[in-house]
Amino acid sequence: LFFEPSTRTRTSFDLAAKRLSADVVGFSPSTSSLVKGETIIDTGENLEAMKVDCFVVRHASSGVPALLARKLKASIINAGDGNHEHPTQALLDLLTIQEHKKRFRGLKVAILGDLRHSRVARSNIWALTKLGAEVILCGPPPLIPPGLETTGARVTVRRETALKDADVIYILRIQLERQQENYFPSLREYSRYYQVNRETLSLARPDAIVMHPGPMNRGVEISTEAAED
Repeated sequence: LFFEPSTRTRTSFDLAAKRLSADVVGFSPSTSSLVKGETIIDTGENLEAMKVDCFVVRHASSGVPALLARKLKASIINAGDGNHEHPTQALLDLLTIQEHKKRFRGLKVAILGDLRHSRVARSNIWALTKLGAEVILCGPPPLIPPGLETTGARVTVRRETALKDADVIYILRIQLERQQENYFPSLREYSRYYQVNRETLSLARPDAIVMHPGPMNRGVEISTEAAED
Protein backbone atom coordinates (compact mmCIF):
# COMPACT_ATOMS: atom_id res chain seq x y z
CA LEU A 1 0.00 0.00 0.00
CA PHE A 2 2.19 2.83 -1.27
CA PHE A 3 0.34 6.14 -1.11
CA GLU A 4 3.54 8.04 -2.00
CA PRO A 5 6.01 7.67 -4.87
CA SER A 6 8.91 5.30 -4.25
CA THR A 7 11.73 3.67 -6.20
CA ARG A 8 14.12 2.05 -3.72
CA THR A 9 11.75 1.00 -0.95
CA ARG A 10 8.92 -0.30 -3.11
CA THR A 11 11.21 -2.23 -5.46
CA SER A 12 13.20 -3.66 -2.52
CA PHE A 13 10.07 -5.03 -0.86
CA ASP A 14 8.70 -6.31 -4.16
CA LEU A 15 11.89 -8.21 -5.04
CA ALA A 16 12.43 -9.48 -1.49
CA ALA A 17 8.91 -10.91 -1.32
CA LYS A 18 9.27 -12.61 -4.70
CA ARG A 19 12.69 -14.05 -3.83
CA LEU A 20 11.10 -15.54 -0.71
CA SER A 21 8.33 -17.07 -2.89
CA ALA A 22 5.56 -14.74 -1.73
CA ASP A 23 2.92 -13.40 -4.11
CA VAL A 24 2.84 -9.61 -4.42
CA VAL A 25 -0.30 -7.62 -5.17
CA GLY A 26 0.32 -4.21 -6.67
CA PHE A 27 -1.77 -1.27 -5.47
CA SER A 28 -2.02 2.21 -6.96
CA PRO A 29 -4.07 4.78 -5.00
CA SER A 30 -4.74 6.87 -8.12
CA THR A 31 -6.57 3.94 -9.78
CA SER A 32 -8.26 2.58 -6.64
CA SER A 33 -11.58 3.29 -4.95
CA LEU A 34 -9.81 5.85 -2.76
CA VAL A 35 -10.44 8.37 -5.54
CA LYS A 36 -14.17 7.64 -5.11
CA GLY A 37 -14.05 8.50 -1.42
CA GLU A 38 -13.32 5.12 0.16
CA THR A 39 -11.42 5.41 3.44
CA ILE A 40 -8.00 3.87 4.06
CA ILE A 41 -9.53 1.57 6.69
CA ASP A 42 -12.22 0.33 4.28
CA THR A 43 -9.58 -0.21 1.60
CA GLY A 44 -7.46 -2.22 4.02
CA GLU A 45 -10.37 -4.32 5.24
CA ASN A 46 -11.48 -5.10 1.69
CA LEU A 47 -7.99 -6.23 0.70
CA GLU A 48 -7.63 -8.22 3.92
CA ALA A 49 -10.88 -10.04 3.07
CA MET A 50 -9.08 -11.27 -0.06
CA LYS A 51 -6.66 -13.17 2.22
CA VAL A 52 -3.78 -10.69 2.20
CA ASP A 53 -1.31 -11.70 4.93
CA CYS A 54 0.86 -8.58 5.12
CA PHE A 55 0.64 -4.93 4.16
CA VAL A 56 3.74 -2.82 3.44
CA VAL A 57 2.51 0.73 3.97
CA ARG A 58 3.90 4.11 2.97
CA HIS A 59 1.84 7.23 3.55
CA ALA A 60 2.35 10.99 3.71
CA SER A 61 0.54 11.21 7.06
CA SER A 62 2.27 10.12 10.26
CA GLY A 63 0.57 7.26 12.07
CA VAL A 64 -1.26 5.58 9.18
CA PRO A 65 0.60 2.24 9.56
CA ALA A 66 -0.19 2.26 13.30
CA LEU A 67 -3.86 2.98 12.53
CA LEU A 68 -4.04 0.04 10.10
CA ALA A 69 -2.26 -2.20 12.62
CA ARG A 70 -5.03 -1.48 15.15
CA LYS A 71 -7.82 -2.14 12.64
CA LEU A 72 -6.54 -5.14 10.67
CA LYS A 73 -5.49 -8.67 11.62
CA ALA A 74 -2.85 -8.82 8.87
CA SER A 75 0.76 -7.87 9.62
CA ILE A 76 1.73 -4.25 8.94
CA ILE A 77 5.24 -3.13 7.93
CA ASN A 78 5.96 0.59 8.06
CA ALA A 79 7.71 1.66 4.85
CA GLY A 80 7.67 5.32 5.86
CA ASP A 81 4.93 7.47 7.37
CA GLY A 82 4.90 11.25 7.11
CA ASN A 83 7.62 12.91 9.16
CA HIS A 84 7.51 10.11 11.72
CA GLU A 85 9.56 7.01 10.95
CA HIS A 86 11.22 4.91 8.25
CA PRO A 87 12.32 1.88 10.28
CA THR A 88 13.30 -0.43 7.41
CA GLN A 89 15.59 2.26 5.98
CA ALA A 90 17.22 2.56 9.41
CA LEU A 91 17.77 -1.22 9.57
CA LEU A 92 19.43 -1.10 6.16
CA ASP A 93 21.61 1.81 7.29
CA LEU A 94 22.65 -0.06 10.44
CA LEU A 95 23.64 -3.05 8.31
CA THR A 96 25.71 -0.82 6.03
CA ILE A 97 27.54 0.78 8.98
CA GLN A 98 28.09 -2.63 10.59
CA GLU A 99 29.60 -3.99 7.37
CA HIS A 100 32.02 -1.08 7.02
CA LYS A 101 32.82 -0.19 10.63
CA LYS A 102 32.19 -3.51 12.49
CA ARG A 103 30.82 -1.59 15.49
CA PHE A 104 28.55 1.24 16.62
CA ARG A 105 29.77 2.17 20.07
CA GLY A 106 32.18 5.10 19.91
CA LEU A 107 31.42 6.04 16.31
CA LYS A 108 30.67 9.67 15.48
CA VAL A 109 27.75 9.81 13.06
CA ALA A 110 26.94 13.20 11.52
CA ILE A 111 23.43 13.59 10.07
CA LEU A 112 23.07 16.73 7.94
CA GLY A 113 20.14 18.26 6.11
CA ASP A 114 16.39 18.60 6.38
CA LEU A 115 15.87 17.27 9.89
CA ARG A 116 12.41 18.81 10.22
CA HIS A 117 10.83 16.66 7.49
CA SER A 118 13.01 13.53 7.61
CA ARG A 119 11.44 10.30 8.85
CA VAL A 120 14.72 8.55 8.00
CA ALA A 121 16.62 10.78 10.44
CA ARG A 122 14.28 9.98 13.33
CA SER A 123 14.56 6.22 12.92
CA ASN A 124 18.34 6.45 12.61
CA ILE A 125 18.72 8.73 15.62
CA TRP A 126 16.78 6.31 17.85
CA ALA A 127 18.65 3.26 16.54
CA LEU A 128 22.17 4.71 16.59
CA THR A 129 21.95 6.30 20.04
CA LYS A 130 20.56 3.03 21.42
CA LEU A 131 23.55 1.17 19.99
CA GLY A 132 26.06 3.58 21.56
CA ALA A 133 27.03 5.82 18.65
CA GLU A 134 27.57 9.55 19.11
CA VAL A 135 25.06 11.29 16.84
CA ILE A 136 25.43 14.93 15.85
CA LEU A 137 22.67 16.64 13.88
CA CYS A 138 23.23 19.63 11.62
CA GLY A 139 21.11 21.88 9.43
CA PRO A 140 19.80 25.42 9.07
CA PRO A 141 18.03 26.56 12.27
CA PRO A 142 14.53 26.58 10.67
CA LEU A 143 15.02 22.93 9.62
CA ILE A 144 15.90 21.77 13.14
CA PRO A 145 12.67 20.95 15.00
CA PRO A 146 12.57 21.67 18.75
CA GLY A 147 13.23 18.81 21.13
CA LEU A 148 15.81 16.88 19.10
CA GLU A 149 18.24 17.15 22.03
CA THR A 150 15.96 14.89 24.05
CA THR A 151 16.82 11.99 21.71
CA GLY A 152 20.38 11.86 23.03
CA ALA A 153 21.87 13.45 19.91
CA ARG A 154 23.83 16.71 19.78
CA VAL A 155 22.63 19.58 17.58
CA THR A 156 24.66 22.19 15.73
CA VAL A 157 24.04 24.64 12.91
CA ARG A 158 27.68 24.55 11.78
CA ARG A 159 28.59 22.03 9.09
CA GLU A 160 32.26 22.09 10.09
CA THR A 161 31.44 21.15 13.69
CA ALA A 162 29.32 18.21 12.55
CA LEU A 163 31.84 16.86 10.04
CA LYS A 164 34.93 17.22 12.25
CA ASP A 165 36.35 13.71 12.84
CA ALA A 166 33.10 12.05 11.73
CA ASP A 167 33.21 8.30 11.06
CA VAL A 168 29.89 8.27 9.19
CA ILE A 169 28.39 11.17 7.24
CA TYR A 170 24.69 10.73 6.61
CA ILE A 171 23.21 13.29 4.23
CA LEU A 172 19.51 14.13 3.99
CA ARG A 173 17.94 15.78 0.97
CA ILE A 174 15.88 18.93 1.14
CA GLN A 175 12.29 17.68 0.97
CA LEU A 176 10.70 20.50 -0.95
CA GLU A 177 7.52 18.47 -1.50
CA ARG A 178 6.85 18.48 2.28
CA GLN A 179 7.64 22.13 2.89
CA GLN A 180 4.73 24.51 3.13
CA GLU A 181 6.94 27.56 3.59
CA ASN A 182 10.43 28.73 2.75
CA TYR A 183 12.93 27.68 5.41
CA PHE A 184 15.98 29.24 3.72
CA PRO A 185 16.54 31.92 1.05
CA SER A 186 17.58 29.65 -1.85
CA LEU A 187 19.03 26.26 -2.76
CA ARG A 188 22.23 28.02 -3.77
CA GLU A 189 22.63 29.47 -0.28
CA TYR A 190 21.81 26.11 1.30
CA SER A 191 24.48 24.36 -0.77
CA ARG A 192 27.01 27.05 0.13
CA TYR A 193 26.68 26.41 3.87
CA TYR A 194 25.58 22.77 4.13
CA GLN A 195 26.66 20.84 1.04
CA VAL A 196 29.01 17.90 1.54
CA ASN A 197 31.73 18.03 -1.09
CA ARG A 198 35.41 17.23 -1.55
CA GLU A 199 36.52 20.22 0.54
CA THR A 200 34.21 19.57 3.49
CA LEU A 201 34.87 15.82 3.41
CA SER A 202 38.46 16.56 4.38
CA LEU A 203 37.19 17.47 7.87
CA ALA A 204 36.03 13.92 8.52
CA ARG A 205 38.18 10.91 9.34
CA PRO A 206 40.15 9.53 6.37
CA ASP A 207 38.16 6.28 6.46
CA ALA A 208 34.76 7.95 6.87
CA ILE A 209 31.86 6.63 4.82
CA VAL A 210 29.26 8.83 3.13
CA MET A 211 25.63 7.70 3.14
CA HIS A 212 22.44 9.05 1.58
CA PRO A 213 18.96 7.45 1.68
CA GLY A 214 18.12 8.77 -1.78
CA PRO A 215 16.94 10.29 -3.96
CA MET A 216 19.91 12.65 -4.11
CA ASN A 217 19.72 16.27 -5.17
CA ARG A 218 23.16 16.50 -6.75
CA GLY A 219 24.68 19.93 -6.44
CA VAL A 220 22.47 20.82 -3.46
CA GLU A 221 23.11 18.73 -0.33
CA ILE A 222 25.85 16.65 -1.98
CA SER A 223 28.28 17.23 -4.82
CA THR A 224 28.63 14.69 -7.62
CA GLU A 225 32.25 14.15 -6.53
CA ALA A 226 31.14 13.16 -3.03
CA ALA A 227 28.24 11.08 -4.33
CA GLU A 228 30.49 8.98 -6.57
CA ASP A 229 33.61 8.79 -4.36
